[in-house]
Amino acid sequence: MPDLPTIDPSLRAREGTIDFRGYRVWYACVGEGDELPGRLPLLCLHGGPGVGHDYLETLGVMAKRGRRVIFYDQLGCGNSDQPDDPSLWNVQLFVEEVDAVRQALGLDRLHLLGQSWGGMLAMEYALTQPVGVASLTVASSPASMIQWVAEANRLREDLPGEVQAILQRHEAAGTTDSAEYQSAMMAFYRRHVIRVDPMPEAVARTFAKLERNPQVYHTMNGPSEFHVVGKLKNWDIVSRLPEINAPTLVTSGRHDEATPLIAETVHRGIRGSEWVIFENSSHMAHVEEADRYMTVLDEFLVRHE
Repeated sequence: MPDLPTIDPSLRAREGTIDFRGYRVWYACVGEGDELPGRLPLLCLHGGPGVGHDYLETLGVMAKRGRRVIFYDQLGCGNSDQPDDPSLWNVQLFVEEVDAVRQALGLDRLHLLGQSWGGMLAMEYALTQPVGVASLTVASSPASMIQWVAEANRLREDLPGEVQAILQRHEAAGTTDSAEYQSAMMAFYRRHVIRVDPMPEAVARTFAKLERNPQVYHTMNGPSEFHVVGKLKNWDIVSRLPEINAPTLVTSGRHDEATPLIAETVHRGIRGSEWVIFENSSHMAHVEEADRYMTVLDEFLVRHE
């Protein structure tokens, strides 16, 4: 298989690597040198865990509004080193990695955006009470995987009966790596993960990279978005949300696998947070309603600089 591109060339990013625990973590800075006075950089945390940054690249247009945008691939996926060691993959490692990226790139003051698992990670990081985080954006993320699984199973009950039967049969048999299961899984994804058809190139690139090495995703999450059997199975920080003191924007899609109930739990838990639902989106509002998303995000960031 030929190498996949590291980042959309049109973003004109500066790429590099950071040393972390003896491994290399890849990053890209967009808009460097074009910042407007007072505009803080935006550090983007991708989902998965283990899917890579690619599907977030539409956020690079924020650089046109005068701020630097930084992407990185968390260790174990994308363009970063991918050690074959499932014992590495835990929440604490990825929290430490956020700090390592900040220190290496001199991000003393910044805005932090996390999407899906990235939002879970952003909330975990915020709970360490880091200095210099001007705002937090939690995009389509749960505060409880127990609630996430309950909602995902409620959504999958609306799938066609034959699709549900295929999913259940392979989950019971432990054959979730089969082509039949993967195909049935996509019926859920087309409703609740990405509703744009055909799938945008950057999103397809993310899934292609995940397919090449799903170890982090399978270890932390499981074989699919709704069959969570990995280390995150019992993850729950709902009771700790009031400890987050950064100004927070919660975003979600009307058709999102991070359902309105999930987003509302985060919104109600973080004091003073704002919540915006994108009516024509599922899990990737930053792609599905890109123009409106960037406007909402930019207005929020400017208010907290």
